[in-house]
Amino acid sequence: MSAPASVSASAPASANSPSSAADPRVRWRGLLTAEWTKLWSLRSTRWVLGAGVLLLLVGTVQKSWDDYNAWPSYHALERAHFDAMTTAFSNISAILLVVGAGVIGALTVVGEYATGLIRTTFSAVPARHRVVLAKLAVTTAVMLVTGVVVSLSTFAVSQSILSGRGIAVSVNDPGVPRVLLANALLAPLAALVGMGIGALLRHTAGTVVAVIVLLVVLPMTFKPTVHQWVNDLYMWFPFYDWAHCLSLRRPPVGTALPTVTVSWTAFAAWAVASAAVTVGVVSRRDV
Repeated sequence: MSAPASVSASAPASANSPSSAADPRVRWRGLLTAEWTKLWSLRSTRWVLGAGVLLLLVGTVQKSWDDYNAWPSYHALERAHFDAMTTAFSNISAILLVVGAGVIGALTVVGEYATGLIRTTFSAVPARHRVVLAKLAVTTAVMLVTGVVVSLSTFAVSQSILSGRGIAVSVNDPGVPRVLLANALLAPLAALVGMGIGALLRHTAGTVVAVIVLLVVLPMTFKPTVHQWVNDLYMWFPFYDWAHCLSLRRPPVGTALPTVTVSWTAFAAWAVASAAVTVGVVSRRDV
């Protein structure tokens, strides 16, 4: 990450030039370019995305071959409840994706505070909210593309293996498009939450721990209970909704379990709230 790249991309142009920084379209383009440069100048971004996608594909291949080999020994009940989508993208895969995306999102904010680059950025662009909005846009776009690549590639690889047993599903089968979309959205959602926590804590280790606990550890400990108010609380945690509803082609139905509508609402609420927290906190707190 280099300060000159940020300054040159964000600094105002001459007032007499045809590309004056007074033109919001020029300024926005410059901000997006600066944030793109800063994101990809982080070694952690390249390593986490590259190695992460490869690791997820390897895990999918292994899980798919395991199910392929074990299929003849499955009982009738096991076959009836078999869901090829959980083979394509398991809970472990989801955890790895959420943690990786959440950490990258957090570092896009915390990293600038740790290096002091944030002061240079805000000196060049005093309108802090514009800087943060550009950072949110770039990070969300990159993580969305990553999520789509992971969701589609793991699906394609797993179904090509399972097709040898005649148990694969196609993209047009009921429930498949929803699961693919939910899998893809885990990455940008986790990144946005990571950015919000990073803006609040401004401490690298503390932010990483908080992201993992809030996004993964807590939801994994939740179990449906007889107290409906507790179940209603659980339903507002995205990973819980994904695991119990959105990741399944045929989600179980019950008052203690999240519905598809509630799950999508929780996804949207966390994304909007995280973005609002990031913009609000960075814009108002001292550097």
